[in-house]
Amino acid sequence: MSGGLLIAGTTSDAGKSVLVAGLCRWLARRGVRVAPFKAQNMSNNSVVTLDGGEIGRAQAVQAAAAGLEPSVRFNPVLLKPGSDRSSQVVLLGKVVGEVSALSYRARKEELFATVLATLDGLRAEYEAVVCEGAGSPTEINLRANDIANMGLARAADLPVLVVGDIDRGGVFAHLFGTLALLDPADQALVSGFVINKFRGDPTLLEPGLRQLRALTGRPVHGVLPWREELWLDAEDSLSYAADGVVGRPAPPVGEQWLRVVVPRLPRISNATDVEALAGEPGVSVRFVTEPSRLADADLVLIPGSKSTVADLAWLRRTGLAEAIHRHARAGLPVTGICGGYQMLARTLRDEVESRAGTVDGLALLDLDIDFHPVKTLARPTGSALSHPVHGYEIHHGHPSRRADTLPPLITLPDGTGEGVLHESIAGTHWHGLFENDEFRRDFLRWAATRAGRTGFTPAPDTDFAAARAAQLDLLGDLVADHLDTDAVQRLLERGAPKGLPDLPPGAPPLVS
Repeated sequence: MSGGLLIAGTTSDAGKSVLVAGLCRWLARRGVRVAPFKAQNMSNNSVVTLDGGEIGRAQAVQAAAAGLEPSVRFNPVLLKPGSDRSSQVVLLGKVVGEVSALSYRARKEELFATVLATLDGLRAEYEAVVCEGAGSPTEINLRANDIANMGLARAADLPVLVVGDIDRGGVFAHLFGTLALLDPADQALVSGFVINKFRGDPTLLEPGLRQLRALTGRPVHGVLPWREELWLDAEDSLSYAADGVVGRPAPPVGEQWLRVVVPRLPRISNATDVEALAGEPGVSVRFVTEPSRLADADLVLIPGSKSTVADLAWLRRTGLAEAIHRHARAGLPVTGICGGYQMLARTLRDEVESRAGTVDGLALLDLDIDFHPVKTLARPTGSALSHPVHGYEIHHGHPSRRADTLPPLITLPDGTGEGVLHESIAGTHWHGLFENDEFRRDFLRWAATRAGRTGFTPAPDTDFAAARAAQLDLLGDLVADHLDTDAVQRLLERGAPKGLPDLPPGAPPLVS
């Protein structure tokens, strides 16, 4: 059995995903055959794998860091929230039903068997498997049924590193409290800590690091510095800047900026579609939640949604729908991706996600959408704006009627069309389309022309794939330069050290 390691976090967004990606990159560069693993992910950011399934996007990025194609084995359980009370369950890449928070508990024993069998298979095939926890390991109300954090670590005998985000404040309390609330058997696997997003002189932390070790008997294995370049492939849209700006916009090549606004839908999915646009010099991309932000926008981009009908109602309730209509009536460009594309239709008939029946769309395109029970999962190729393109599809909705006057955005290899590009309105079911560099440049020219931004010039040399690879290399560098990699290697080879002290009070074991 190969070495395994679980990266847990004091909170959501503490840095688990990026640390796993960095460890995978560091190990792969050393010639180690390494794979990522997340037993259970809750996210509407997903991708389609080569084996035809659906996994969390973070695990696809971690696979890329390890030099691997994404596989359903790297994320056996994916929960896709459709509301505050229910989620779609994706098991080994395929939809197997829908659950509420309470009903999900009854299914966990069955799911856990699949999780452990999948992890065993990976550990038999790879020299190292770096696992990512979910949320915090000290959700003591959920510990009895946990399959992603200490429940996984106990069942698979995995050493655990706990990462905390110092940028939030209170990191020493977070790390200490995380350990203290675990029961003694869980504590025995927590082998050390990592501090993430530190700004300033690390020597200022030394007294705290020494005291934390004295209090817990466990070392801090590294302090990762804040790097503002790390913004691609965010786990969800709330991970972007507080003002909604995506990325670090570089100055324009031409004389003018192109301003893109993206409604931050309550059930937004694949928010990362906008990142390729945000990586372009002179393109300002911002998530918005109220209509005044559209007043000076050049392009409105409606993203994907896990709950298309509900999010369409939210657009109307907030006034954003009317603002989008005003924008379109002025001849300014509007584009929809997946659920956002479906919202542009005249009607949507949904007996699958919302079960709302037939509802009115925004009617910016003369087509109707019908939701099919079987989800489409595909990695298609084609041609758009005279350039070869590729992407991926994850959707239930399909056009059931389409006006003959609507030209397609994408031409498929068999000559049929996908999506629409009509006057100032565009739409497609394809995610990842903007990651095609030549297409993206011509799309931005189209949007700038429609918006009257004659002074905007797309950069001729932006390479999005290279930008993503550079971020993965940076993560590998951070691990190599700022982590005690010898200690990490020992954990992978030998497991958790024996005799680690218990920290009182220690939560009593919960009974399911």
